[in-house]
Amino acid sequence: MSVNGDSIIEVDQLVRRFGDRAVLDGIAFNVHRGETLVIMGGSGCGKSTLLRHMIGSMKPTAGSVKLFGEEITGMKEREIERVRLRFGMLFQSGALLASLTVGENVALPLFQHTKKSPDEIEQIVKRKLEMVGLTGFEDLKPDEISGGMKKRVGLARALALDPELLFSDEPTSGLDPIMTAVVDELTLKLTKGSHMTAVVVSHDMTSAFRIATRMIMLGHGSIVAEGTPDEIRNSLNPEVQQFIHGRADGPIPLNLSQEEHKDHQLVRPRPFLGGRFRFHHKHS
Repeated sequence: MSVNGDSIIEVDQLVRRFGDRAVLDGIAFNVHRGETLVIMGGSGCGKSTLLRHMIGSMKPTAGSVKLFGEEITGMKEREIERVRLRFGMLFQSGALLASLTVGENVALPLFQHTKKSPDEIEQIVKRKLEMVGLTGFEDLKPDEISGGMKKRVGLARALALDPELLFSDEPTSGLDPIMTAVVDELTLKLTKGSHMTAVVVSHDMTSAFRIATRMIMLGHGSIVAEGTPDEIRNSLNPEVQQFIHGRADGPIPLNLSQEEHKDHQLVRPRPFLGGRFRFHHKHS
């Protein structure tokens, strides 16, 4: 792992509560410049909530998040926008604007945040699309390309401002194995070739072990395990082994009742028949 001691992200005792439920409960870790941190865990474990706190779109109940040495949890929106110019975000769906062409989607942050001329922006867009293997796709609309291509366009847009840090939310979700490998190779090329730092939220274990230099597994609102891919692979924690091998049987339950599932205290049982009048029937 070729990283230095410079912490680009510092998360300290982060807590996020929704009513009585602590989705994040005392999360603490650092991300060092040049590494790829994969955050993994089962559905509902708080991965995306943690990511939203790291990019400043959610405020914690308690605790601290620092990006590039700056505390962002108390920042106003205008201050956070200044920090966001230093990182890119690849959303799970690609989050492309359907009314814009591929090229216009990639150009959007350049028009919003720089004073570059249209000719300069056009050249940057071509370079970014070439970087993700989509040369000549500028004039197509998002509904004219495949799901895997949309992910790559989303990545090109995330890289438009040459960020120091890249956040990715489930970048390989819904992709076939070949396209997953393509997206992973792009991530590796960026982190190794361009020395970019990456934080990737994923439950795809093949992808996670392929790209990670360090891994964190979340569960029960806290960090269940943390370490290099080899350390995670050889972990003695039965929850970790169940998750990374995709086993149905283990300490992570499959079937839960309301009484047993203490993490969902806000979910109140409601009689099914009691809701019958909330449904409207069409009468012929």
